[in-house]
Amino acid sequence: MRVISGNFKSRILKGHKLKNTRPTMDKIKESVFSMIQNDVKDSIFLDLFSGSGSIGIEALSNNAKICYFVDNDIEALKTIQENIKDLDLIEKSVILKLDYKKALLYFFNNNIKFDIIYLDPPYNKNYVQNSIELIEEYNLLNNKLICEFENEIINTKYKLIKEKKYNTKNIHIYQEVKWK
Repeated sequence: MRVISGNFKSRILKGHKLKNTRPTMDKIKESVFSMIQNDVKDSIFLDLFSGSGSIGIEALSNNAKICYFVDNDIEALKTIQENIKDLDLIEKSVILKLDYKKALLYFFNNNIKFDIIYLDPPYNKNYVQNSIELIEEYNLLNNKLICEFENEIINTKYKLIKEKKYNTKNIHIYQEVKWK
């Protein structure tokens, strides 16, 4: 597993063999970041269900202002810490050991909103839909929501602007609709 673009391109990341995680394939990561490249610079980025942190690190490599990494697995969190330390990204990173529901409530209670949110939860547990409902309820999104999932049906007020399928994986990119 490696960083595929930006300042840390080709740097190797730890965590491809973490239990309970499923790293995003490089070709998916490359495709997603090419679709959102104009939105990443100076963004506030949330990598929910972070695993090894490779998505959030990719955002930081492409000049996101800050990335919040959220996971509740101790091994995943240790791996994220090692990866961001190895790349000297500690000052641009916030790591939270929280369940996704508690994390989203924490962001709401602390008035933290995100330009980009990436959701890649365990498959087939309806976490994508549940997360989106809370993101909408708490009004946490300023711009793009990216969802990586297998078989969920997604209902949201956000506008679907791109979708792609990779074997059994689906990538949907949604846009927050700004009303005048």
